[in-house]
Amino acid sequence: MRGRSDGGQKKRLITSLCAVAIFLGFLYVYYGSSSRGAADLGYGSKSLRKLGSSYLGGDDDTDGKQYESSTKFGQDEGEDIVPKTFPVCDDRHSELIPCLDRHLIYQMRLKLDLSVMEHYERHCPPPERRYNCLIPPPPGYKVPIKWPQSRDEVWKANIPHTHLAHEKSDQNWMVVQGEKIVFPGGGTHFHYGADKYIASIANMLNFSHNNLNNEGRIRTVLDVGCGVASFGAYLLSSDIIAMSLAPNDVHQNQIQFALERGIPAYLGVLGTKRLPYPSRSFELAHCSRCRIDWLQRDGILLLELDRLLRPGGYFAYSSPEAYAQDEEDLRIWREMSALVGRMCWRIAAKRNQTVIWQKPLTNDCYMEREPGTNPPLCRSDDDPDAVWGVPMEACITPYSDHDQKAKGSGLAPWPARLTAPPPRLADFGYSSEMFEKDTETWRHRVESYWNLLSPKIEDDTSRNLMDMKANLGSFAAALKSKNVWVMNVVPEDGPNTLKVIYDRGLIGTTHNWCEAFSTYPRTYDLLHAWTVFSDIKKKGCSAEDLLLEMDRILRPSGFVIIRDKQPVIDFVKKYLSALHWEAVATADSDNEGDDIVFIIQKKLWLTSESLRNSE
Repeated sequence: MRGRSDGGQKKRLITSLCAVAIFLGFLYVYYGSSSRGAADLGYGSKSLRKLGSSYLGGDDDTDGKQYESSTKFGQDEGEDIVPKTFPVCDDRHSELIPCLDRHLIYQMRLKLDLSVMEHYERHCPPPERRYNCLIPPPPGYKVPIKWPQSRDEVWKANIPHTHLAHEKSDQNWMVVQGEKIVFPGGGTHFHYGADKYIASIANMLNFSHNNLNNEGRIRTVLDVGCGVASFGAYLLSSDIIAMSLAPNDVHQNQIQFALERGIPAYLGVLGTKRLPYPSRSFELAHCSRCRIDWLQRDGILLLELDRLLRPGGYFAYSSPEAYAQDEEDLRIWREMSALVGRMCWRIAAKRNQTVIWQKPLTNDCYMEREPGTNPPLCRSDDDPDAVWGVPMEACITPYSDHDQKAKGSGLAPWPARLTAPPPRLADFGYSSEMFEKDTETWRHRVESYWNLLSPKIEDDTSRNLMDMKANLGSFAAALKSKNVWVMNVVPEDGPNTLKVIYDRGLIGTTHNWCEAFSTYPRTYDLLHAWTVFSDIKKKGCSAEDLLLEMDRILRPSGFVIIRDKQPVIDFVKKYLSALHWEAVATADSDNEGDDIVFIIQKKLWLTSESLRNSE
């Protein structure tokens, strides 16, 4: 009896083990088959591929292990700590923009008002949901075509999206030609070329020689709903720099194309928050068939443009409402005309399909309006230059006492304004002498940078540059003679010197480097980080996250210039192998304190899967 009982127990045990094995096998198959989908949506996924022998141009000495690093600035240098090897994100993350990621919105179940474009505004992942992987380039990625040729053509493999070419085929946005995408210079409103359209606007305003820069008086332009930024591209030859702005909407890759072409551009939307630019930054705003409802919410979007325009600034509006005769367009035109009239704008010119309004030079018209007129003036305690995460308001921003007395912004024409101390410098207690010294200091520093880079670069090596902590913009000013443009970034919690940068005829944005920047991967050729790592350490943010973000936005073969304290440099050096960066040069700061200059280049690598797909 005992023997028979033992046999039964063994059979039951075997049956149970088989059932458990089948169940575990089911779980493995189920979750294994869905791991790619999870990687597509998730952040920090442990199922992501690791770098190593699986990519071209990488270091083959990794054994697939990951080492966690607890490296901190100022840590005992005697400790032997190896940073972890970062995995590679899933290929479907090759265009990830962490703070503009629709998957994140779905995952976090954010309740957003689609009617006011909240879903196109920034929504960043919390720390526990941030990705911890390197963004791979798409299959067949090539080093971008150099400027100025890139204005007219890019490699199709770098942005493998041709839907805009088909959707806008009758408007000359872009054309697919073999391995390249070509940009004829057209747009929704200017099928026959942005250059002719720009000249027609200048002609409408009676500017000499049909040149829109008006002898240097128009320098900074905001192009809203810019498409692939051909308007901004063709302004550059007139010494005008445009901030080309568009959301990551149904035309998803328009800003990506703009930046690949080497044209200044930024992902943003007129939604509920102020645009990240200070008041009185632009001489001209432009909207060509930008599909914006300017009458919504008491004209709040038009009032945001009003905040951004300088005294006497222009708004060029090309849209059916300006010329069509059907009942709906006429209604919109009447209501829009009434609104801008109450805002004290006047029609400077109107021809065919385009109307150009001009903002007043002084507050006189505002003071003469009837009591209770809408839109009202903004409250006296409202700071028109506070922009990071600040909601828009449906009010008119009056001019400062200085602008009222000067009857304008008081800026010199371009290019003199680049080095002339601007009036708003006084807002920070800076003297003209301090401004001039800063300009000269950065001229010497940039000259030193280029000497260090000289073995690696030629005149056309870099086009899109970013100064991650721009202060007064003197780094960018020192580069005027080079064929580059600079995105000047001013920290959101420091002195708001961005208005000085715009007053110098440069462009930029406000940002918090504890978060991801609003741009596509692989969009900048050079990043300049002056004490940025020291600053985020004080804020308690992750330096490792910042390194991953810099790698995301840096083009393969691009450069990073770090100017910071020795512990920061030592920290970054520990990550070079994991990031697949290589040191180019190190130098002292020439008796300017204890800062060290460290220059790095990002390697070009492709995943083995990308290589297979491109064959």
